Amino acid sequence: MRPALSDYQFLASGKVRELYRIDADHLLFVASDRISAYDFVLESQIPDKGRILTAMSVFFFDYLQAPNHLAGPPDDERIPAEVLGRALVVRELEMMPVECVARGYLTGSGIIDYRATGQVCGIPLPAGLTEASKFDQPLFTPATKADLGDHDENISFDRVVDLVGADRAAQLRDATLSIYSQAADHALSKGIIIADTKFEFGLNPSGELVLADEVFTPDSSRYWRADAYVEGQVQESFDKQFVRNWLTGPESGWDRHGDVPPPPLPPDVVDATRARYIEAYERISGCKFDDWMGAA
Repeated sequence: MRPALSDYQFLASGKVRELYRIDADHLLFVASDRISAYDFVLESQIPDKGRILTAMSVFFFDYLQAPNHLAGPPDDERIPAEVLGRALVVRELEMMPVECVARGYLTGSGIIDYRATGQVCGIPLPAGLTEASKFDQPLFTPATKADLGDHDENISFDRVVDLVGADRAAQLRDATLSIYSQAADHALSKGIIIADTKFEFGLNPSGELVLADEVFTPDSSRYWRADAYVEGQVQESFDKQFVRNWLTGPESGWDRHGDVPPPPLPPDVVDATRARYIEAYERISGCKFDDWMGAA
């Protein structure tokens, strides 16, 4: 008989996930259907989003050649029935204090930085790049971990060295770029460009660097349709950039620089976001989302 969620000690709630303690060494990592944008958790939820994020993470944790925090299968008997399909049993780690971002293309906050300074996170780049330009080699562009409601801040590699030491900083950079390249090559073979993504890492008791949190989900990555890619313009995406675009467009009437929270998403934007997330999962994994636990 599976435990109830109330049997576990609640530890924390983030923008999208909740964390519970199972025992001294293991945590329950639960993904909700909440969606965040511009450091706000939106009033609207995306049906099945928690299951999609979990399914995508499970696929990539299995695919990647990198140690990860999973401590059981997605149907582990320690997962309560009420969250089955959107929860994972994971090992508790000592988390690193930086978000590790890999960028293969110039977009988002990167292009804002580049236009202002000619650099991204202190990395000088050639002149003449534009929206969606592909880098010759992927970039490691770390960021601070912001508290809920605050903005992550891009930082230089030297700042990472200050935070974790030279050896660990180099290890984070090398692991980030290796993992990104593995997944980007796979996704491209499925017709999807992973423009950028972010990871979190932690240390296990023996000091080994371990990939944690979610990985290559549409929440943490930019997915573009490879057959529609055109340098110099904003790309069609499978990720939550679709939601960001609606929020900053004329229809929403929302000022992202003001203090008023974003408005609810219209039903058609909710439905289209769900469809994009599912398409990204199905194309990349080769699996049908309806076959994932609890999705039908």
